[in-house]
Amino acid sequence: MFVKLLKGKLHQATVTEAKLHYVGSIALDSALMEAAGILPYEAVLISDLTNGERLETYAVPAEADSGRIAVLGAAAHLIKQNDRIIILSFGYYTPEEARKLKPKVVVLGANNKIERYE
Repeated sequence: MFVKLLKGKLHQATVTEAKLHYVGSIALDSALMEAAGILPYEAVLISDLTNGERLETYAVPAEADSGRIAVLGAAAHLIKQNDRIIILSFGYYTPEEARKLKPKVVVLGANNKIERYE
């Protein structure tokens, strides 16, 4: 049996752009992806702190240390530039692995710079 647990998250990210006419995904600063343990093309859940929307998409890497968080495609109808969001990634673990798991929680500040790890 496997259980689904939080693997990593980017907390309090600010959306830097939202582009409707794009094949859907979310572009993330690749340094932030690495800090939170999010792999390229991995499925992520986005929770919008500004308006309460939640949606699932996949992460594509953007330039490292750019602070870029770009909502691309149909999700741009729900999540807008300057919205504050949480980006969550999950994994499947055995109960034994789950007991030892410590998710990578990255709290972001101004310009999507890492403020702290929790």
